[in-house]
Amino acid sequence: MTVWGAITGGLLGTAVLTTAMRAASELHLTRMDLPFLLGTAFARERTAAKALGYVLHLLAGLVFSLIYFGVFSAIDTSGWALGTLLGLVHGLFAVTVLVSVVLPVVHPRMGTPWTAADSTPLLEAPGFLMLNYGRSTPLVTVAAHLLYGAIVGAFVALS
Repeated sequence: MTVWGAITGGLLGTAVLTTAMRAASELHLTRMDLPFLLGTAFARERTAAKALGYVLHLLAGLVFSLIYFGVFSAIDTSGWALGTLLGLVHGLFAVTVLVSVVLPVVHPRMGTPWTAADSTPLLEAPGFLMLNYGRSTPLVTVAAHLLYGAIVGAFVALS
């Protein structure tokens, strides 16, 4: 159980999570574009925002893999099953608090229920459980985080 296993698992897990979310978008299961959502917090131009968003999402994935590693170290055990459980907690946190509540408050280009009629926000607010991005968005998001957690847990256990 090493930090390098967590970092490697975090890189691969983030790639899988991002790919799963992109595939879900292409299959019309969700309208959420996570890299775009993150990138537009810092860049106004769409292409630059998307590129920056991929970098930010990768960095967030690494940070979360280190948090997972901290949990694994604190309880002195790891594995794909425990990682999947942490992925569930992580996914539920993302759906209920992080994207639905916190992001609209701090994101400068996201509309809110209080956005003025003459303003033109770049992004629609996610709404409760991110349902404004599609009915299956919460399920797809949690499922992708389950994969992420399983991958991080497995890599930590193998290191």
